[in-house]
Amino acid sequence: MSAAPTALNRLVNPEGLPTLGLELPLDNDWGPTRLRAAQTSGAPFGVPDLTRHAELARLADESGFAGLWVRDVPLYDPEHFGDAGSVFETFTHLGHLAAVTRRAVLGTAAVVLPLRRPILVAKAAATVDVLSGGRFVLGLASGDRPVEYPLFGEDFHARGATFRQGVETLRAAWARHAEGSGMELPELGLGADRRLDVLPKPTGASVPIAVAGHAQQSAEWIARNADASLNYPRPLGALRLKTREWRELTGNDTAKPYLTPMQLDLARDPDAAATPIRLGLRAGAHALVEHLAAMGELGVAHVSFNLRPGDRPVEEVLHELAETVLPHFPSPGTAGDAGADPDGSGSAPAPDQLPAFRSNAANAAS
Repeated sequence: MSAAPTALNRLVNPEGLPTLGLELPLDNDWGPTRLRAAQTSGAPFGVPDLTRHAELARLADESGFAGLWVRDVPLYDPEHFGDAGSVFETFTHLGHLAAVTRRAVLGTAAVVLPLRRPILVAKAAATVDVLSGGRFVLGLASGDRPVEYPLFGEDFHARGATFRQGVETLRAAWARHAEGSGMELPELGLGADRRLDVLPKPTGASVPIAVAGHAQQSAEWIARNADASLNYPRPLGALRLKTREWRELTGNDTAKPYLTPMQLDLARDPDAAATPIRLGLRAGAHALVEHLAAMGELGVAHVSFNLRPGDRPVEEVLHELAETVLPHFPSPGTAGDAGADPDGSGSAPAPDQLPAFRSNAANAAS
């Protein structure tokens, strides 16, 4: 492994504690208050407010969150799914995030590879990796919305095979070649002597790939071909089985971490008990810390919070997490890397160093 920290290194605390990230969009549009307002106004469900997307991304980055993750939802389907995801086109959005953030790893959760041309994905992913200073993890999925596939000229039922071939193409496109040779894709009739190549090359040997869910593949295939598992949130009992399986399949290779998202509704009362919600948890800060510590003991390296089910203002939640939860789960130091740690301290900022913010109510009262 390279001496320089990779994007996955930045998500793994060597002490065994999970690092914490955020899934974009940073909005609370699934919370009760916003849902009632949307029903009254007739606004569509699942389309977040992106007015302050850059401001909130900067706040999250400067507050010390280890990662910012964007989703890939090509088509908004209000009839059957009702969730527009991150709204923006994935790689365009990531290029913007690379420019407005300095510390956080940027990731996709996850790009639907069978709907995209793999060579263009390889070029886009390497571009984000270079522009962000090596802060990019490419999460990949096979997709689960059948209506999309014929619109992109793809067969939904063949998406597993398409996914495997796409991953092979990505690795070939990122590879560095000897002088006088180029990319080799024998199954497509392309030989190295043709000297075709995809530029730019990633900052490391490859853009790290995290496979989301099963992607229509066996667990063994994922362990061999992925750099990380990006798996769905589970109760602790089921999570124990899943992380144990991953450790066994990867030979307990800590260079291949287990990552998971989680929906979070952070209660105002820090002593509120943890209660399950769909794909996540409602909890006060103290119970959340306990739950995250338990996840770390089971082998989870990184947890990304989806804040959309909450009712509290997002910036208020970000500040409370930064002040009361993040100090328990620090990101690994990256001293000497100006792109990821501009003050050279090798750690997240202390709470009293966090960027100031004012809620909408405070702004209106001033």
